[in-house]
Amino acid sequence: MKHTPALMFQGTCSNAGKSVLTAALGRILLQDGLSVAPFKSQNMSLNSFVTRDGLEMGRAQVVQAQACRLDPDVRMNPILLKPSSDTGCQVIVNGRAVGNMKVNDYIKFKKKAFEEAKKAYDSLAAEYEVIILEGAGSPAEVNLKQHDIVNMAMARYAGAGVLIVGDIDRGGVFASFLGTIEILDQWERDLVAGFVINRFRGRKSLLADGLDYIQRKTGKPVLGVIDYLPDLGLPEEDSVSFKEGLFTSSQKNGAIELALIDLPHISNFTDFEPFLAEPDVRLNVVRQAADLKNPNAVLLPGSKNVIADLEFLQASGLAKRIIELSGKAKTEIVGICGGFQMLGRTINDPCRVESDRNNIKGLGLLNLQTVMAAEKTLTRRKGIHLESGCPVLGYEIHHGKTGGDSVKPLLRINGNELSGACSGNKMIWGTYLHGIFDQDEFRRWFIDRLRRLDGREPLEKVQAVYDLEPAFDRLAARVREQIDMSALYQMLGACPPP
Repeated sequence: MKHTPALMFQGTCSNAGKSVLTAALGRILLQDGLSVAPFKSQNMSLNSFVTRDGLEMGRAQVVQAQACRLDPDVRMNPILLKPSSDTGCQVIVNGRAVGNMKVNDYIKFKKKAFEEAKKAYDSLAAEYEVIILEGAGSPAEVNLKQHDIVNMAMARYAGAGVLIVGDIDRGGVFASFLGTIEILDQWERDLVAGFVINRFRGRKSLLADGLDYIQRKTGKPVLGVIDYLPDLGLPEEDSVSFKEGLFTSSQKNGAIELALIDLPHISNFTDFEPFLAEPDVRLNVVRQAADLKNPNAVLLPGSKNVIADLEFLQASGLAKRIIELSGKAKTEIVGICGGFQMLGRTINDPCRVESDRNNIKGLGLLNLQTVMAAEKTLTRRKGIHLESGCPVLGYEIHHGKTGGDSVKPLLRINGNELSGACSGNKMIWGTYLHGIFDQDEFRRWFIDRLRRLDGREPLEKVQAVYDLEPAFDRLAARVREQIDMSALYQMLGACPPP
C-alpha cells in the first residue's frame, strides 16, 4: 500500500510539547510549499471546538489546522474523549457524541473507534501531500499498549516515522528516552526515527555527552533540541498548563484584575486566554474562597459536569463569596456556557446527561432555569453585543436549554434571535458563546467598562490584537533553526527546498 508521506510526534509523557511541535512543523512545511494537514486519531480534552458543519473536535487540532492555514476538519480528530468523571467520559466519534462510557466500556468500543479513525485518516490523507500526526500520552504505557489506537498502532497504519519528544525542563529526559525504547516491542522500535528534546534552557554544548549516549544505547539520533519558548501566544492544549499556573498573569502595575474560577471539570478555559495579551489586565486563577478578594470581574468558565462543579463552589465557600461580591455592584460576574448555567436559579438533569443528580440550585444571580437535554447543541454563531454594538463571533457546545423571565438579552444573533442574559444593572451576565472575548473590539470595550467602574480612564483603542498568525511564524522560525529539517525531509521521502 502506498502511503501519503507522514511523520508522527509521540512523547515520553503528556504535555511534552507534541501539540506545539505538530503545529510548528505544519507551518514549516506550509512555508516550504507543501499542502499539509494535522491528525490525531484520539484526543482526550475538555477544550473543544465546533466546525463550520456543526461537528465537534479537539481544540488542539484546530490550532494545528490554523498553523497549516486550513479550516478545522473533524477528520483531523475523529475520536474525542471528554472526561465527565474520574472513570468515565463522553465519547465523540466523527464530531457526534455517541454516549457516555466508563473505562471498560470504552476499551470494548475501541476496535470500532479505531476503524472510524482509519477511515478518517485515509480520507484526509488522500487530499494532502503530507500528514503530521500527533500521539497521546506515551507509547510506553504498558497498561494501554494492547488496545492502543493513537500511538504506534496509528503510526504503523499511516506508515509514519516517529519522533519521541521529551520535556527536559521536567528532568530525567535521557532516562525517559531510554525507558521508552526499552518498553517498546521491536516493531515499534523500528518505527522510531529519533528523539527531540523540548523546553531546553542553557548551553546546548553541555548536552553533547547525553546526545552521544542516547545514540549509542538506542541506535537512534536526537534530531532536535528545542529551546524553552515562553509566551508563545498560542492556545494551550489541555488543562495541564492551566493547572500548572501558566494562565496567571504576571504582576502589572495598575492592572484590572480578572478572577478566573478553576472548576474541577473546567472546559474551554481558552475562552479567557486573549486577556493574557492585554497590557492593563491581570488574570488570576482562583481555587479557594480565601483567594477571591475584590477583583474587578469574576469569570465562571465552562464545565463538563456543571452539577458537580456547583457542588464544589458551594462546599469550598466560593459560591458564597461570589454572591457577596455580586451584591456590592463593584465586581462584574461573567459566566460562559456551564458558568452561564450556574448563574441561574436551578439546573435540572432529568436524563442524567452530566451527573447522577437530578437537579441542583444555582447561584441565583439571574432568574434563569436550565434543563439538560440529551441532544447536544453544536453550532457556529455570530451577532452583535446589544449594549456595546460590538460584533461577536464564536461557537456553542452544550446540552443545556436555558431560559427565564426578568432578564435582559445579551446578544442579537443572525439579525433577530436574542441570546444570553444580563441583570438590570448589566453587572451580571452570561452566554453560551465560546470565543466571545477573541474579538478585539468587544474585549477592549469590556475592559474599559471595568476601568470606568474602578474610577479609571478608559484606553478606548484596541491594545492587543488576538492574531495567531505572527505566533505561528515565530514558532516555526525557532523550531526550523533547532531541528534537523534535512533528516525530517528524508523521513518524508522528499528533498528540502533550496
